[in-house]
Amino acid sequence: MIIKTLVEDTSCSPLLKHEHGFSIYIETIHNKILFDLGASDLFLENARKMNVNIKDVDFAFISHGHYDHGGGLKTFLQENDKATVYLHRKAFEKHFSQKHENISEIGIDSALMKNERIVLTDDIFPVNEELLLFSKVTGKEFFSSCNQTILAKQGNSYIQDDFTHEQNLIIHEDGKTVLIAGCAHRGIVNILKSMVVINDKMPDYVIGGFHLYNYGAKKSEDSAVVGQIGEYLKHTNAKYYTGHCTGSEPFQQLKSILGEKIQYLATGAVVNI
Repeated sequence: MIIKTLVEDTSCSPLLKHEHGFSIYIETIHNKILFDLGASDLFLENARKMNVNIKDVDFAFISHGHYDHGGGLKTFLQENDKATVYLHRKAFEKHFSQKHENISEIGIDSALMKNERIVLTDDIFPVNEELLLFSKVTGKEFFSSCNQTILAKQGNSYIQDDFTHEQNLIIHEDGKTVLIAGCAHRGIVNILKSMVVINDKMPDYVIGGFHLYNYGAKKSEDSAVVGQIGEYLKHTNAKYYTGHCTGSEPFQQLKSILGEKIQYLATGAVVNI
């Protein structure tokens, strides 16, 4: 399995642009996958530079209903004419972010939901023998306070988003299990524990953001919480690749705990599993 980071908030190459967003290309023995599409058409520009043909992608998955993960959907549907695109059934609902007194919409273009290649998912959704989606996550252990400024709407009122629109991908290949989580808004520890219920075991690899940085407040998660998360992850057998919403300070703290068990994914990074 090869994983290429097409979009992330930083870049490890001057030849590749970066943006606030996340998109990775995954090639397994049987499937070519795009997980998340970044905030714009940048994923396509970087894909061409990284020798990834978007036209060949078989499946696209959008982790949740925020523009920095699904903003490139229109471009993808125009560039690729065959792939099925999977989103949670609530992903096209309106989502918001609060910065001080200002509230702005951060959702995905709901007009695209009418496209015939869109499949709406829920709870546990098998794609094929190799791929399984799940959004059924329970528990609020080490739930990040960085979620507090991300909102949904209930009637005419804004409420804190419960992130039921967030889904995760499990990939099985050659006896290895990989968990892909876009932002882990539900908490990476809760996602891992829920995966064990579904999958009967922990993953061998975990890839995605951990949402330990609040963009609106420009503030990292409390170091005590990050430390508890790090200690939990340390005692799993998985290797972690993270970036985007994890934040630089929380990453460095996790790195001090996990050592070589955790690596940062910048635009242009390639992982071979």
